[in-house]
Formats: sequence, C-alpha cells, structure tokens
Amino acid sequence: MQISQIRWSEKSGWVNTPGLLIVADMVLVFADNAFFQTEACYAQLHEMFPQAHLIGCSSSGNVLGVEISDGDIVATAVKLNHSKVLLTSVDVEPGKNAQEVGMRLMAKLGGPELRHVIVLSDGLLVNGSELANGLNQAGIPATGGLAGDGERFGKTWVMADAPAKTGLIAALGFYGDVTIKSGCFAGCEEFGAERIITKSEGNVVYEIDGQPALDLYKRYLGEQAKDLPASGLRFPLSIQASTGNKAVIRTLLAVDEVTHSLTFAGDTPQGHLCKLMHANFDSLVDSAGLAAEAAQPASHNAAGLCLLVSCLGRRLVMGQITEDELDIVQEKLGAETFITGFYSYGELAPFSDVMQCQLHNQTMTLTTIYE
Repeated sequence: MQISQIRWSEKSGWVNTPGLLIVADMVLVFADNAFFQTEACYAQLHEMFPQAHLIGCSSSGNVLGVEISDGDIVATAVKLNHSKVLLTSVDVEPGKNAQEVGMRLMAKLGGPELRHVIVLSDGLLVNGSELANGLNQAGIPATGGLAGDGERFGKTWVMADAPAKTGLIAALGFYGDVTIKSGCFAGCEEFGAERIITKSEGNVVYEIDGQPALDLYKRYLGEQAKDLPASGLRFPLSIQASTGNKAVIRTLLAVDEVTHSLTFAGDTPQGHLCKLMHANFDSLVDSAGLAAEAAQPASHNAAGLCLLVSCLGRRLVMGQITEDELDIVQEKLGAETFITGFYSYGELAPFSDVMQCQLHNQTMTLTTIYE
C-alpha cells in the first residue's frame, strides 16, 4: 500500500504535490469549503488521479494526520498492492426509506471477495439509523459517517466519481487480500436514573417516563437549561432497546417549547430505555485511545490508512483539546499509519465486539486498512 496526502486552500490551491501518487486506486476527500461543490474541484482531482475512484464529503472539520482544519480540503490518495476497490452511489429519493437505500448499495457491491464497505452519506436528508439497518442486511462490516456542514446545518455534499452533490450516498467496497478493523468508543458518562421513552416519533422525543421530555431535561440541566439547545451538546442521551443491548448515544439538536419535545440526531424509538450523559474531558480523550487499540494492526510498524470519523458535537464540547485525541490515535496506531477523516453529523460503525453497524453521535470511530 502506498499513500500520499495533499491539501487545498483558497490562497495556495493544491499543495504538497511533490511525489503525487498519480497511480492511486482511490482518493478520500474531505472538505469545509464551497470549492468542493464545484465541477472544477472534481476536474482537478480527476486530472491529478486519473485512475482513482474519488469519494468524499463535506465536513465540520477536516483531519490530516494529527491536525484538524477548517475552510480547506484534504485528500488522501491510496495505491493498493493486493486488493481492489469498487465505488457505487445512490441518490436519496424523497420519502424513500433509507434502509432500502442501504440494502441497494450493498447489493451493488456484493461479491464473494467483498471484505468491507465504507459509506459516506448526505448528513441532513438521510435517516442514519435506517441507513445502518439496511447496510447490515448483507452481513458485511460497514463503517463511515454522515457529511457535515460545520455549524451551519445548511446543505451537505458527497462526491462519488463525479462532482459533489447533495442528496447522495456513496459506498466504497474493498475486495481481496486486505485487513480492515474498526474501533468505536464515546467516553461520555451516564448519570441519573434509567428511564423509558414513552412517546416519540423518529428522532423527536415527546415524553420520558410519561413526563414532557423537555421539562425533564431542564430539571437535570438546572442553570444550564437557559442555554438550550447549545448546552445540550454536553448532555447527550444514551438509548438501548433493553438492558441486554448495547447503548448508543444521541446528540440533542433542537428543543420545542410549544410541544415540550426534544429533537435528536438519530432515531429514539418509543419504548427504549434512556439515560442522560455528561461529557468528561479525560474520558473523551481516553476513549479515542480505546478506539485506536481496537483498530490496531498486528504490527505496530505496519503501513496503512486510518479513516477517522468523529462528531461535530464532540468537537464543540472538547474545544481546544480536540487534537489531543488525534495524538493518542497516532501513538496507538504507529507512525507508519496515515490518518485522514472528518467531523460529522453522525458516525456509522459497529461496536468493537459486534459486527452490526450503528448510527452514533459524539463518538470517535476509526477504520484501519492494511494489506
């Protein structure tokens, strides 16, 4: 496996081009700049990497090595020596169930040597929970995330061997002699009593334990309730179908003072158990290390690629110490592993000991690729 990384900025254009890997088989592109949305951006990338599948998305922060950047575009080119990749995509149709879309993507990529699928999806028009359910039907591990748009929440964009567009889901399949592992840890801590979501629709919770959901949240947050929904980033909700199931995290996006409801970044099914959580900075950084340990190669000196997808909410909560979690990932994976990725509106990954893909929020997810 050969890897090279480049960056685009409005001031300099594409830089770090010496030794450009023009024979690359795939290029991962992450962007927090409107240039990504143009035909010119795709044309330039295609000219630099004429043989490569180009896949990428808009972000809420780009990752290149141990640095997080805004307002630019980062690209990672990979030449595979013992495996191959195929890229497919599907447009999101209004009213179309995302589970069906996920199933269709996996069917397009299906084959006896398919080892893993990386999925990048529009972050605002797709139900990530339904998408994960559809991806799981094929029985093949899948990871990835929902495109971001900074803190703007306007439109999100996905590139798949064509100029980037909204309303697109792209899936990159890996085949042959390749080892792909994933790690997924959050680091938030539960507090308070276990409760039941007694009334909800999709990602909107109206009642918890028969009480208006917003009123309950405000009682827990106390003085910080006046800053909702922004303060809610520090107090996500863990949900699980039953005590025997793994809990997933849901980030609070909005509150409705009229209906006394809460809107989260993912499904919150009626009847599920739930607990409030709070961010602990030390635990957040430690969880990045745990995710890296789960995704570690057999040899610390192995050369490979790590796709890091973490949450915008996590970044906003951690602030200036966010790059600390990148440092610990690099330390755990070794200097020979290149890191790229983005901060997202939702992370797609299985728990480290369960193959089923899930939608996560405020979670560090890693996918490592080695030949």
